[in-house]
Amino acid sequence: MKNITLISIIMLFTTYCSSQSKKILFVMSAEDTIQLNNGSKLRQTGVFLNEFYLAYKSVTDAGYKVEFATPNGIQSTIDYESKNDNYWKDKLEIKNEALVFIDTSTQFKNPISLDKAIKRKAQYSGLIIPGGQGLMVDLIYDKKIPILLKHFADEKKPTGLICHAPILITTIPKTENPYIGFKVNAVSPLEEFVIEKFIMKGKPKNRKIAKTLRRLGLKYKRRLPKANFAVKDRHLVTSQNPYSGDAFSILFLQALSEYTIISEK
Repeated sequence: MKNITLISIIMLFTTYCSSQSKKILFVMSAEDTIQLNNGSKLRQTGVFLNEFYLAYKSVTDAGYKVEFATPNGIQSTIDYESKNDNYWKDKLEIKNEALVFIDTSTQFKNPISLDKAIKRKAQYSGLIIPGGQGLMVDLIYDKKIPILLKHFADEKKPTGLICHAPILITTIPKTENPYIGFKVNAVSPLEEFVIEKFIMKGKPKNRKIAKTLRRLGLKYKRRLPKANFAVKDRHLVTSQNPYSGDAFSILFLQALSEYTIISEK
């Protein structure tokens, strides 16, 4: 049923947007290494492949163009863990499509810098930041992230933050944070524990995302681990994990539809 709903939304968007040059900004981590256990262990990291590609596919299938941006315009690294078939369930064909894309796409290999993205911010209809531990190393400290997030919030443009990415809301000072009081989702405490204990086998510096969001004043929602779950509150869409791609895409396309209708009145 969810797949039928997603297909219906995509078909509607393809008709509605195909004649327009609407563009979505994908902000991606460019980090490839994360320190664990106070720096005593290093692990490969990056952007989680399906969290990026399923979102990319949904908006491009809907007729949108995409521009990638990273700190300093450096190509994103994909987390090796995210190439595991376990994260793709019944989407193995899309996984293969994603692997070809990152190997061959000139667009993906040549992102713009965050500085340039800020200069072009008025051109974008929406913002998506995929998850993965990489952003916990670079984007979380980048002073350009709160500038972009505040712009999209002030303009009420759809903003999608996937899995770990909702932590970036906390880069905006509380006194000027437009998301205080919003309902939000992100990787759950239990999922964080499993990742640290059994996958990374070590603790990163930046963690406890749900607790940090609650402390800031956001209303954190969650489902069981591996749930296909996302939350939409006004123009903000957040999702829980690599298994939440369908839920995220449905809600983000809905947010884009609402924004398009309002902006064209």
